[in-house]
Amino acid sequence: MATRAMLRAFSRRIFCSSRHLSTLVLAEHEGGSLKPQSVSAIKAASSLGENNHVSMLLAGSGSSLQQAAAHAASCHPSISQVLLADSDKFIHSLAEPWAKLVHLVQQKGGYSHIVAASSSFGKNILPRAAALLDVSPITDVTGISESRLFVRPIYAGNALCTVRYTGSVPCMLTVRPASFPVESLSADSKSNAAPVEHVDLSSFGEDGVGKSRYISQSSQVSERPDLGNARVVITGGRALKSADNFKLIEKLAERLGAAVGATRAAVDAGFVPNDLQVGQTGKIVAPELYMAFGVSGAIQHLAGMRDSKVIVAVNKDSDAPIFQVADYGLVGDLFDVIPELLEKLPEKK
Repeated sequence: MATRAMLRAFSRRIFCSSRHLSTLVLAEHEGGSLKPQSVSAIKAASSLGENNHVSMLLAGSGSSLQQAAAHAASCHPSISQVLLADSDKFIHSLAEPWAKLVHLVQQKGGYSHIVAASSSFGKNILPRAAALLDVSPITDVTGISESRLFVRPIYAGNALCTVRYTGSVPCMLTVRPASFPVESLSADSKSNAAPVEHVDLSSFGEDGVGKSRYISQSSQVSERPDLGNARVVITGGRALKSADNFKLIEKLAERLGAAVGATRAAVDAGFVPNDLQVGQTGKIVAPELYMAFGVSGAIQHLAGMRDSKVIVAVNKDSDAPIFQVADYGLVGDLFDVIPELLEKLPEKK
């Protein structure tokens, strides 16, 4: 009986704490502005319920952090506060210092929810922070029904699972940016800018911070749109046969102002670098137009693009699984189809 009474009291305590919503969004910035996926995380946080106090946590150092804070303060009307952790420890977004920062901010703020985008940034930090806070995170959320009721894909996106969180606060989530698109907002408007406050780092120790260290970062400079946020994505598969042939995809993408994607098979074959991989173990995209050339449509690939608004598939195999999800399909040789498209599409000015 005593045990039941204790459980009831514990449940009431959790329920009462969840009535007051306050959410901490872990945001990623680059070049003085927020990354689009972080703005999507704010949109998701605003869906948790009414009267939700949304705070955004930014960390880093230097002028780019200050510029990002100014951008963050007015990028979405749901933001109530921007928290700034200004220290050289956070320049490279390593998991150990960031997780410890989240733990510190949570102890002071007592947030009911902590949200991050389901990107390499969020996936790197949130699980470690959840371990420090002794809670179980819910990952890859695609829908929010209530403050503790969420929808997430399972079985490589072939089924949707509704999950109710019954643990203690904070409820920690990673959300798929494509599932929470953000309408164009006036980011330059300063009239409704949220206040910016600095996080007190005087109690931030060095224990466990130095377990990993930043060595270098390499990235390709391209004028094409970012794959994760592009309106149009052109993807090539193993049927292109070589890296030289994959340039056909790049030429078509250039004509359409599109981002370039690839299947895992094409990446493993060395046609393109792995940062262009679309799928369960690559990037999750949901563009307005997704064109797939020589893509068979394996389950792992479909998991990364099935939410696209319009899907166009070109494949020689009429029984390819990609046609089952495509809005428009053409059975044909991509080496005939792409040159014909290039011939009819105007040159990009």
